Amino acid sequence: MGKKQSESDAKIQEELRNSGEIPNHIAIIMDGNGRWARKRGLPRVAGHKKGVDSVREITQACSDIGVKYLTLFTFSTENWKRPKDEVSTLMRLLLKSVKDKCDELMQNDVRLTTIGDVKSLPKEVQKELYDAVERTKNNKKMTLNLALSYGGRWELLEAVKSITREVCEGKLSIENINEKIISENLTTKNFPDPDLLIRTSGEFRISNFMLWQIAYTEFYISDVHWPGFNRKHLYEAIRNFQKRERRFGRVSEQLNKKDKGLKNVSSLPKEAN
Repeated sequence: MGKKQSESDAKIQEELRNSGEIPNHIAIIMDGNGRWARKRGLPRVAGHKKGVDSVREITQACSDIGVKYLTLFTFSTENWKRPKDEVSTLMRLLLKSVKDKCDELMQNDVRLTTIGDVKSLPKEVQKELYDAVERTKNNKKMTLNLALSYGGRWELLEAVKSITREVCEGKLSIENINEKIISENLTTKNFPDPDLLIRTSGEFRISNFMLWQIAYTEFYISDVHWPGFNRKHLYEAIRNFQKRERRFGRVSEQLNKKDKGLKNVSSLPKEAN
């Protein structure tokens, strides 16, 4: 972030805003760092380092175009199974990125938040994240949400435990458990569900990401490895999103003119998500 927006880029973004709704919440599974590096005869760490540049560019582009929430699948619960050296490298990169980019987040009015089992991260990383979240908490232009030590099954399990405790303590009856209660016990309770999920590197998998929240999310698969994914590819994904008719269980004939203008999940009643 921090680069001055070019006139040509501003023009493309204006055309996108005029051609349809901009997704309110974009979630991205950032896949392919290792393959990007291997293809170039480089160590995997080179792919992870280059991937940080893509994070910066995509965050800036989303902020400029009017996306309100951007969630990045940064480190999954399954990623702890990777070689210790690689995990250590990823933690160091995360620490350095948060330290280096916090000033830019402030300059661009971007709020930083996290979801996941953050307490499982190294203490130094936890502190840096906490400080950055606190420092940026009043920023309003966009929310950058990092999914760290996150997994959809872990999140649902934690929600079940939380709801069970309330039932056992007599604070909640089983008959009153509904979708709203479940959503309020997820780590994403303060965010709308994603309108668009982008996965890079051509893989057709959810990979245990936001299992509850993506029930009506539009998917876009890019063959580009994450380190090579730039704002041009982001705009292609948004154009593709704008062409889709989102019915949320209804049929086309049920959509009136007003409904057809509602591109974002967050624009509809929460029960429809």
